[in-house]
Amino acid sequence: QVQLVESGGGLVQPGGSLRLSCAASGMIYSINVMGWYRQAPGKERDMVAEITSDGITMYADSVKGRFTISRDNAKNTVYLQMNSLKAEDTAVYYCNLGEYGIDYWGKGTLVTVSS
Repeated sequence: QVQLVESGGGLVQPGGSLRLSCAASGMIYSINVMGWYRQAPGKERDMVAEITSDGITMYADSVKGRFTISRDNAKNTVYLQMNSLKAEDTAVYYCNLGEYGIDYWGKGTLVTVSS
C-alpha cells in the first residue's frame, strides 16, 4: 500500500503563488509516475501535471508556463509550484502516484484563488 499526504493549499490572491507538496510512503517502486490533479465544484477531476521517475513532465494546457512540477526521488515527494494564479485555478488538488497499473490518491488540499 501507498499513502500520499498533500500540504501547501490555502487562500491566495489572483496573481499570487503557492507551492504544494505531496509525500509518499509505503511500498513504492523506483519506476512510477507522480502527479497532481484538481477538481473544481461541479466538475470532473482533471490532470494538472505529471512527472515520471526519470523526470519527464507533462502539463495541462491551462497551466503551461505558470505551474512547474518537480520531484525528489530520495524523499518520495512531488511538488507543484503554482505562479500567476487565477480564479479558475480554484479547486481541490489531489496528489496521484501510479505504478504498475495501480493508482493511489491523496485526500486533497484546497486551493482558493480570490481577492
